[in-house]
Amino acid sequence: MAEQTPREPRKRSACGVRRLSVGAVLDEFFFVFAGIAAVWLAWLVLTETFSIGWFGIVFFIVFWAVLAYLALPRLHRILTAIYVPDYFIGRTRTSDGLLGDPINAAVRGSADEVHEAMRRAGWTLADPVTLASSWRIIASTATRRSYAEAPVSPLFLFSRKQDFAYQQEVAGNPAKRHHVRFWRTPDGWPLPGGARVDWLAAGTFDRAVGFSLFTLQVTHKIDADTDVERDHLIRTVQEANPRARLEVLVDFSTGYHARNGGGDTIRTDGNLPILDLRARGRDTQSGAAR
Repeated sequence: MAEQTPREPRKRSACGVRRLSVGAVLDEFFFVFAGIAAVWLAWLVLTETFSIGWFGIVFFIVFWAVLAYLALPRLHRILTAIYVPDYFIGRTRTSDGLLGDPINAAVRGSADEVHEAMRRAGWTLADPVTLASSWRIIASTATRRSYAEAPVSPLFLFSRKQDFAYQQEVAGNPAKRHHVRFWRTPDGWPLPGGARVDWLAAGTFDRAVGFSLFTLQVTHKIDADTDVERDHLIRTVQEANPRARLEVLVDFSTGYHARNGGGDTIRTDGNLPILDLRARGRDTQSGAAR
């Protein structure tokens, strides 16, 4: 039998029984031990915090901020740099490197054509993330005041954040909104299977504000059925732009249930609709109709 290496911790012997390497066992043990130790540390900090009076509450808030915005994001960046593939798999990534929302729509057309189509469909261009816009969305969410241009957090595709994002606020509540991010595809870049598009998009619905399961940061929580939001995006754009052509890549990715970077459950059938907003495409379709 071939000699076992650390990169191949588990192999079958000639009789079909799995063999475990010492390295693999130790690796799994310390991984679990580290997780238990982290939970125990958090519990100790929590209990000791309140035993030292009201000042402990301030200490606890500082501890949470350091854990959620410094320690856990750095840990995720290290782990995902090792384990998460750095090529297109139909998923975005968060700034911490975690797998984010699914890519569930594509567009052919120029940036001007995308902006025109989205405005016609009643979508609002989101503000960029700045200190002022971040503070405004916090204040508007707390007071439940409308902020139709509220910024969306950055997600990454092709190693860069979205070029722009659009949204539709629900009932004047910034905690609930339809929103979609757009990324320009690299020149000459084909989708898996060979189709070519100008833009890829990730549309999801924010249902509430809560804490991220993975980083404990304050974030929007999305609705699990991302296909509903995808279909809402396509329907509203087509209704407002009747000359836009639609092509659907059925089973573009395998339908799956997973979680996004905030820990929210997501599910999709794997279909990828492609909207053609090009003037040439509309002229061709109009000529064919005549």
